[in-house]
Amino acid sequence: MNNLNSILLEGNLVKDPELSYSSKGTPVCNFSVASNRYYKQGDETNEEVSYFDVTTWSRLAEVCNEYLTKGRGVRIVGRLKQDRWDDQEGKTRSKVHIVAEHVEFKPKFKSKEDPDQEGDPESNQDSEEAQDKEVLDQAASF
Repeated sequence: MNNLNSILLEGNLVKDPELSYSSKGTPVCNFSVASNRYYKQGDETNEEVSYFDVTTWSRLAEVCNEYLTKGRGVRIVGRLKQDRWDDQEGKTRSKVHIVAEHVEFKPKFKSKEDPDQEGDPESNQDSEEAQDKEVLDQAASF
């Protein structure tokens, strides 16, 4: 019987994703996400930033590599996976990362100085969101 292992995370990419291929030729995309938590302590508002490594596989990996860039917001649904290995000194090491099963792309907000921006910024953003959602929905169904 499987135990519950599920995570929902929102944040922003720390750097551009990296696409590689497994020994069997399956696409694998790795990226890191920073997630901010704000809390009050007395009259002060404090920020706590956590960083998470994320892995996607197959078609979702290809889509993430194509559409995600540093700074892009994402919502990830997945599971935690712990890798274990022995280092050069023989000590057992471990690391927990997220294996994403679903990735939602958050809207891109273009600056006024962005030369690629044409026409009404709101209509471009809506169109881009719709395209991203359609591609993601297709990828998530694999």
